[in-house]
Amino acid sequence: MLQPGNIRMRFQWTYAILPASARAAINLAAAIIAFFPTFVAAATSPDTIPDLSAGGAGWQNTHNDFILPSSGPGPVTWDPAHPFVGNGGGRGPVTLRVADLTNPILMPWVRDVLKKYNDDALAGKEQRSPTSLCRANGVPGMILLRNEPLYIAQTATEVTFLYQSDHQFRHIYLNVPHSEKVKSSWYGESVGHYEGDTLVIDTIGLTPKAPVDYYLTPHTDQLHVIERYRRIGDGKTLEVTFTVEDPGAFTMPWTASQRYREVDNAPMQEYVCAEGEPLAPRATRSDF
Repeated sequence: MLQPGNIRMRFQWTYAILPASARAAINLAAAIIAFFPTFVAAATSPDTIPDLSAGGAGWQNTHNDFILPSSGPGPVTWDPAHPFVGNGGGRGPVTLRVADLTNPILMPWVRDVLKKYNDDALAGKEQRSPTSLCRANGVPGMILLRNEPLYIAQTATEVTFLYQSDHQFRHIYLNVPHSEKVKSSWYGESVGHYEGDTLVIDTIGLTPKAPVDYYLTPHTDQLHVIERYRRIGDGKTLEVTFTVEDPGAFTMPWTASQRYREVDNAPMQEYVCAEGEPLAPRATRSDF
């Protein structure tokens, strides 16, 4: 039986009598094998993770509604006959949202729900969004939170989204699968991973109590959202593109996006909001 020492001696003798080209090939293979662990370590180094925290600055979104895709199915938007004008729109008096019911993504029951909201809006009855009721916006509704900034904290195992609006937050657990049984909740269960400069988030288990958007588009517990976050341009802009599918509410998957601008020197402020507060009775005079 050959002992390790004999094997080493036989290899050295064989290597010595090989042609120069063969020895060069062996040397190259050995160098690659030796370098591979270093390469893997570098590829997974924290230095390669995109910094979405903006050094602790906040991110503030730039659009009242989801940004429509350049092509393909998109989100619910306003009825062309009743354009939406939000606060600070600069295009005239503020209007209520009236959804475009011709959007092909809508199943009949979803269209019927939206028609009731439209009728109320056209009659001057304001619809209460989750924000106005001090409730969680859910996913992807939280992408529409505009008046208060978003802060992002990153660790090796988790990304946390902190919203100044009512101090809402999301946990995104990295490089893990979804749970076998996911309990329905306001923000569902989010798992994520990095693809180059992009954070990819996969969310399921979302409660139907939170609508998809500010048109109050309903959904079922089959809602599935995939978001992709990355910094673009000079790094002062955060872009999220996302895909939504729900075979119980939508006839097909649809996509949209949103952009955030970096807000410098914006430490998180206290924001107090009690659920249902806008509808709570208020005293007309002081008790003392």
